[in-house]
Amino acid sequence: MTVDNASQCPPKDGSSAIAGAIRTETKIDVEGVEVNLSGKRAMSYLTTGGGQYAFNNLETGYDYTVTPQLDRNPMNGVSTMDLVMIVRHILGQTPLNSPYKLIAADINNSRTITTMDLVQLRRVILGVDAKFPSNTSWRFLDASFKFADPTNPWKSTIPEVVSVNDLGSPVAADFVAIKIGDVNVSALGTNTVRTNGAFRLNVKDMGLKAGTEVRVPVSADLGTMEGYQFTLGFDRALVDLVDIEYGVMQAEHFGVFAKEGLITASWNGKGAHAEGDVLFTLVLKAKSDAGSLSEVLNVNSRVTVSEAYTKSGDYQAVGLAFGTQGLQSSTPMLYQNIPNPFAGETVIGFHLVRGGEAVLTVSDVQGRVLRVIRGDYGSGYQQVRLRSDELPSGVLQYTLTSGDFTATRRMVVGK
Repeated sequence: MTVDNASQCPPKDGSSAIAGAIRTETKIDVEGVEVNLSGKRAMSYLTTGGGQYAFNNLETGYDYTVTPQLDRNPMNGVSTMDLVMIVRHILGQTPLNSPYKLIAADINNSRTITTMDLVQLRRVILGVDAKFPSNTSWRFLDASFKFADPTNPWKSTIPEVVSVNDLGSPVAADFVAIKIGDVNVSALGTNTVRTNGAFRLNVKDMGLKAGTEVRVPVSADLGTMEGYQFTLGFDRALVDLVDIEYGVMQAEHFGVFAKEGLITASWNGKGAHAEGDVLFTLVLKAKSDAGSLSEVLNVNSRVTVSEAYTKSGDYQAVGLAFGTQGLQSSTPMLYQNIPNPFAGETVIGFHLVRGGEAVLTVSDVQGRVLRVIRGDYGSGYQQVRLRSDELPSGVLQYTLTSGDFTATRRMVVGK
């Protein structure tokens, strides 16, 4: 097999060509698709940045078949929001509005859309499965194909190749690209998602003592939420994960990577939920006198991107909110800002043992002071709000000084 990416010259006398473009249903070009030609000649072509391919100088009078394929990075473009939309379709609340989205929702390639598709998609979102067991990451349909029934694309055979019989004059063979699992068509990053507020995972901060086990309930207000996902990190040098006790969330909503110090989570649901519902409870064993939970736990996007979805359609950042009930240490604390990274608004929380003056200084990594917030605060939990439009983008640091106490943390500002 030869690679013909450089073969862009006009056909020679007595020869012809097969060329085309590969785009999503929203007309976004797909780069890096391996397009294979079989028949009189066997060649392969990787689509360009414009989603195009071309097989030139083909002998006329022979049969040829064009077959695109791309089976990598199944997590690209899939999220719990896709699960939300597939559930709405299954329940008849908001049917998926194109045959291509229906094919994308058929995760297990069964020619139907059922709860089994939800199970397989969630396992990929959680990073538990590295690929779809019964499907490829992308599918490609002959763009000239007309569906007999757009609400049931499986009524007839779906053509995923283009066959050319007795090639004569040049042939245009375009394909529609479908990212499996991506029913909101976000795989190529053309949709800019801006968060509106933060979904808070509430945890009571507490001190940790070597050799002791602690139960850490994680609660949240689900009243306005339709779904969420996140990666929860824990410092393996300081604690071991003993168990996860289920609450609103069950076993199928988690991926556990204990050796990496990571837990992935994906939940979508319905029904009434009370404010402060316990989502799950971590059982941790301290390896040393590790300080407090706020120094051990963090929310990140290392495996599963951290984001949440409200019933009104807003995206929110996900962050840990540490309360001070159960705090065994009598020292002040500076908490990680929520959300982080952030674009819009973030909250910096801190705990003072005694009331008095506190100074929060925001600076860049070179130490240049950007903002100083000074105030008189009472004892207990306090907070300061910052806006991204008042700060430069990038990695910044913030320092809290109160009496003899000084602590510094880092944050990431986006625009």
